[in-house]
Amino acid sequence: MQLNMLASLAVLTVAGSLGGCATIVARSSQTVVVGSVPEGAAVSITNASGVAVHSGNTPMSVTLKKGRGYFKPEHYVVRVSKEGFQQQELKLDGAINGWYFGNIIFGGLIGMLAVDPSTGAMYTLQPKKGVLATLTPLKASRNQAEHSLTVTLVEDLPQEIQDQLIPIASN
Repeated sequence: MQLNMLASLAVLTVAGSLGGCATIVARSSQTVVVGSVPEGAAVSITNASGVAVHSGNTPMSVTLKKGRGYFKPEHYVVRVSKEGFQQQELKLDGAINGWYFGNIIFGGLIGMLAVDPSTGAMYTLQPKKGVLATLTPLKASRNQAEHSLTVTLVEDLPQEIQDQLIPIASN
């Protein structure tokens, strides 16, 4: 009886010291790559609360937290902009990763209900490798019905046009 009790205590101690399965294998943060075509675009990343967490220029890699609280995945908006191109907004969303379910075998209830949910390690940011923004050039167009204004000196006008002018103010 005491042997069974000691064995159970040993198993619980080992399981508790291992922490959560996803925490050990997957970590609580993830490095993602942000790229653009063309390169050299400005990047700003905000979290689910709207707080700016990173900025830079493409291509870049950034390490982001995967969780934002107990059983809450993080979500990011990645804004990519470059002069002469239309701005793009891309999303990175936390989704449960497969290692979280390893707690059933390795991490036990401590890993499944405490460690992985509190560290955010139970999530993977999707898309996993990062984001690539293909920027669309802004197109300038001219409407044929537009009117234009040309300024010229009176002396530069042909004489027949000068003869038709009516003064609006005189000295």
